[in-house]
Amino acid sequence: MAPQGAVCFLEGQILLHPTAALIVWLTVVLATQHLRYAGLLGLVVVLVLAGYKAGRAWWRYVVRSRWLLLALWLILAYHTPGDAWLEKPWAPTLEGIHDASLQTGRLVVLLGALAWLFQELGRAGMVQGLWGLLRPLAGEGGSVARLVVRLSLVFSYFDRPDDGLNWRQMLAGEAPVLGDDVAAIAVDLPSWRWTDIVVVLIACMGFCGAVWL
Repeated sequence: MAPQGAVCFLEGQILLHPTAALIVWLTVVLATQHLRYAGLLGLVVVLVLAGYKAGRAWWRYVVRSRWLLLALWLILAYHTPGDAWLEKPWAPTLEGIHDASLQTGRLVVLLGALAWLFQELGRAGMVQGLWGLLRPLAGEGGSVARLVVRLSLVFSYFDRPDDGLNWRQMLAGEAPVLGDDVAAIAVDLPSWRWTDIVVVLIACMGFCGAVWL
């Protein structure tokens, strides 16, 4: 029973169990580091089919990260030893172009996986998934519960429109308070279904295949 003033996260139309969705996302993050171009293309197709509604958010993440992606590409392209492209002294190496394009593609895919996760769960589902994933580590202490509460407050800023608040203001403690009457967070975690278990097993097998291949 949640105390008065509690924020209750109750999820209604989630296709996957929140913890299962979080586990799938983690396997995608780990597997992406072992995939080449063909595997990345296949993963992009899966993300498009599974999270077609998250396409706009995916594109927004890519646009916001464009300078990071460009800097990553330039650093890898120009600092990887090899043969210069078109044999020009100012050009990046062919090996650098290959590695830079691969790593940049992996990061773009990870942004797509993040967009799918937020589309699938939302802020409430993210808190549910984190609590279900970390609850076995909770024991008798409250450190895990406090971590989930703090992360829930961080997620709440994702739902806010862009109000011009930059990272320096947030670090300086100038971020607006989202609710003064929040006394507790009650997480209503749904039960696992057999479909959730099947999806997690498929994701784990996909990760093993990405590592072995």
